[in-house]
Amino acid sequence: QVQLVESGGGLVQAGGSLRLSCAASGRSFSTSAMGWFRQAPGKEREFVAAISFSSITTNYADSVKGRFTVSRDNAKNTVYLQMDSLKPEDTAVYYCAAGLNTIILQSTPDLWGQGTQVTVSS
Repeated sequence: QVQLVESGGGLVQAGGSLRLSCAASGRSFSTSAMGWFRQAPGKEREFVAAISFSSITTNYADSVKGRFTVSRDNAKNTVYLQMDSLKPEDTAVYYCAAGLNTIILQSTPDLWGQGTQVTVSS
């Protein structure tokens, strides 16, 4: 069964940091772009960050540039999202996704994880 499983979410104070992980299983994702989305209560799911299969290309939403860093370890079939300087408006369920490339992933991912909750208190 091909799946993405996120972990690392939790409760953190504003200004703090969290690192999310997404473990892929069922097949190798070394040739897929990987990325992160988030959905806050009452809002639509939005793109956060993406990374190409080679890690050469990364894309970020303007709202997280300079604070979040996406990375991957193809040997472990895992993608990470390091989140620093967290703000209350970063509170959301964070979803991992896989796609053909970093551009296509932003609109039509091939596969979604189940999500992990991140809550930032003020």
